[in-house]
Formats: sequence, C-alpha cells, structure tokens
Amino acid sequence: MLTKRHTLVAIAALCTPLATLAQTPWPAKPITLVVGSAPGGSNDTFARAIGKRLQEALGQLVLVENKAAGGGVIANAFVAKSPPDGYSLVVLSSTFTTGAAIRSNLQYDAIKSFKPVAMLAKGPLLVTVPVMSPFKTIGDLVAYAKANPGKLNYGTSGSGSINHFATELFSDAAGIKIVHVPYKGMGPATNDLLGGQIDVLVASAPSILSQVKSGRVRALAVTTAVRSPVAPELPSLEQSGYKGSASELWWGVLAAAGTPQPIVDRLNTEINKIVESPQMKEFFLREGAEPAPMKSAEFEGFIATEIERWKKVAKAADITAE
Repeated sequence: MLTKRHTLVAIAALCTPLATLAQTPWPAKPITLVVGSAPGGSNDTFARAIGKRLQEALGQLVLVENKAAGGGVIANAFVAKSPPDGYSLVVLSSTFTTGAAIRSNLQYDAIKSFKPVAMLAKGPLLVTVPVMSPFKTIGDLVAYAKANPGKLNYGTSGSGSINHFATELFSDAAGIKIVHVPYKGMGPATNDLLGGQIDVLVASAPSILSQVKSGRVRALAVTTAVRSPVAPELPSLEQSGYKGSASELWWGVLAAAGTPQPIVDRLNTEINKIVESPQMKEFFLREGAEPAPMKSAEFEGFIATEIERWKKVAKAADITAE
C-alpha cells in the first residue's frame, strides 16, 4: 500500500529531471547560426564573424549552417519551427522585411513566428551607373530621366528585392520613371551594368563597392538619409533633395518565438558588445556596413515598422513577388 510519504517521494522523483533541466545553465550545448544563403555572401560573412566571437564570449561552440535554397525562406522557416531554446538562430538581412511585405504564402509569420535578438549592422545602397555613362551626378541622372521618361532602365537582383524597392522609392521621390529589368541575382545585373546594357543599378555596398573603387563603375549617391562612412565622398539622396527616398540595408539575428527572455537578453548583450568592438567596426566598414546595436525590443519594433513601410511602397509601385 502506498502511503502519503511514498506518493510525495514518487512525485519528487518525477519532477527532479524537469527541475534539473530548468536549472541547467544556458548555453549547455552548441548554438547554430542558420544562414539562408550560400557561403561568401554578406549574411554568411557576418554570421561567421559574429559566431567566432560569440563562441568566445559564451564558452560554447557556435556553428554556421547554410540553407541556401528558397531565397532565405527555408532558413527562416527552419528556425521559426525549431524549439524556442536559443540554440537555433537565423542571421538574415533586409530581404526578410521586403519579402514579408509582398509574399502571403510564407511558411511563417514574420512577426509572430520570431523573437528578434539583435541587429548587427546597417549600410547604404549605392546608386551606380556604367563608367561610360554621361551622368556624373545624381542631378544629371534625374534631369535626363525627367526629360526622357521611360528611356532609362535599371537592373535589380529580382522582383521584390531590396534594390527593387529602394530604386522605386528613389524614383517616386525624384518624380521620374525608369524601366525595371529584373535579373536572377546581383551577379548578372552587375555584369550588365559593367557592359552598359543597363543604365542604373542601385546595389548594396558589399556587392558593388569593389567595382566602384576599381573605377569600373561610377557611384552617384548613397541611399541613406545622410552621408555614410562606407562611402563618405558620396552625397545622400535625401541631402540631394529627394525627400522620402532614404533606405538602407540591415543585418540581424532572430530566434524562434517563445525563446525565454533571459536567453534573448544574454544574446543581445553579448552581440552588442561584439559589434561595438573596434575590431568589428573595422570589419564592418571593410564589408560596406557599420555597427547598429539595438535592444531586442527596439529591433522588434524596427522590423514591424519596416514591413509596414515596404507594404506601402509595394502597393504604390505595384511590386509583386516573382
């Protein structure tokens, strides 16, 4: 016969594993940074740089796993559906918000399925033209486009990409109409810019800055609200008089919704320390970006605001997913 004492002992025995689990310090096993692109892109490069330093800060192995198919959607969905324990994180960029603005068939809810952890960096896009182009300033480009509506074209890495959104935002602010030529990736678009097959390319600093510095492409302006330390010699579109045209790239880290706040706070604190270090500031600048530390709640609000902003741009410019 079971006595009351025996019953209490049995319950305590059942509860012990749960209590032990709850008291296990985090992190107790390797952390995976999931990247929705192939090795070599900015998301992957930033993930590996942060991962190396996060491993040192946490005293636990930090791995990078590339899930390149699906334009980042597969990687995002993988983390969204992972246990909310802080061991699977996704490193992503602005495409996350532009995609959420125009795609209704995602395998996750961009707001409800994730817990924003930390922003890593931000950076400008550059308005560029072929080196043989007659346009020497952004004013030259706008003046010609106004006098010759529809005669200029611009390339992008695809319909609904961040450079598609940024170019339409600039075109609307400048009151011009240029024809969109979508490519399957930034590589082909850049090649056609070099060859003069397209007139304009609004491209991320990581993808185009080396071509600018080598003199193979001419940059006219940056898309940020003010001049950027990435390319301080270039004026910003806003400062050039095209109000409402400001846009920029960003990179950040998300966890699955439901991840305990203490874990999110620990990650946020450590990542913010990392991105603000002199070594990482120098690293980001070389890669065409600058540190952009944020508290988790601030980053969460930023993402929600960005999605709503791009929804309005998509509606005004009739931008749809491919």
